[in-house]
Amino acid sequence: MFKKILLAADGSEHSIRTADRAAELAHLQGDGDVTIIYIVDGEQSKTDVLTEGDKVTIEKRRHERLQPIEQILEEKDVPYSVEIQHGEPGPSIVEFANKGDYDVVIIGSRGLNALQEMVLGSVSHKVAKRAKCPVMIVK
Repeated sequence: MFKKILLAADGSEHSIRTADRAAELAHLQGDGDVTIIYIVDGEQSKTDVLTEGDKVTIEKRRHERLQPIEQILEEKDVPYSVEIQHGEPGPSIVEFANKGDYDVVIIGSRGLNALQEMVLGSVSHKVAKRAKCPVMIVK
């Protein structure tokens, strides 16, 4: 039922907890596969360039943010892949999920960008409203 799982992650505590739920769901299905999607928005991209400078260091830092999530999936022996995309998080996750024909999207209830959550509405809410598949929001 939920074999093709999309895990939206940004390195926050909430997104790390989503990795546990994704691993559990993958094991319940027997052969579930997880795709971790990390969206770099314009503001984060600017910050990365200003603080890190070169592209290699920026890519390394982005992968470091996902390391705890990858570690959970590896420890639980769940096959996974990582997709790093650029754009506005909510619409980008929805587009990726809908085009990829995922069975479920798992996303944290809050992420790293508190300002965006307060002003524009949460990313998880946008994904839940627009994704064509079920969305699990993890607190």
